[in-house]
Amino acid sequence: MIKSDKKLKDLTSLLNKDNNILINEAIGLLRDEQPFEGAIGAIISFYNRTDDFSVRKTIEGFMNDIKDQSACSEVINEIRKPWKDETISMLVSSCWQSGLNYSEYSTDFANVFVKGDYITAIECLTVIEESASDMGKVVKDEIRRIVEASSSAYTHEKKSLTEELYEILER
Repeated sequence: MIKSDKKLKDLTSLLNKDNNILINEAIGLLRDEQPFEGAIGAIISFYNRTDDFSVRKTIEGFMNDIKDQSACSEVINEIRKPWKDETISMLVSSCWQSGLNYSEYSTDFANVFVKGDYITAIECLTVIEESASDMGKVVKDEIRRIVEASSSAYTHEKKSLTEELYEILER
């Protein structure tokens, strides 16, 4: 990922204009460029505040198609922010759909699993399952501690997901 203050400034300026046609085009062009620092954050901030279905779908597609492993840390930084539930869910979903390796962030997904809604918990479970073979015992134990410390992991809604998570961690 490159550092480009000019590209980030241009993207942020465009997103602030709320011209959805230009925004869709710009996001499409980002697919063909070398990724630059801050682009994901700017796009997610816009996603979180827009209700435009077309732009949201374009952003979702862009996030799902990220193939640069160096983007993982920026995606995780966005997941850690207090966005709307639907934004967090989309971000977590993009992690497993992109096919990138997020195993070093497994405890972040465990935290989102216990704090998030049911749909987000399913997405976290999927990411953790895909990363389980790359996790050591220490990480798996830490995920168990995070889940066991949260009463929300044992609500009627999430109980079966929590049981499935424990089975994944036993493998």
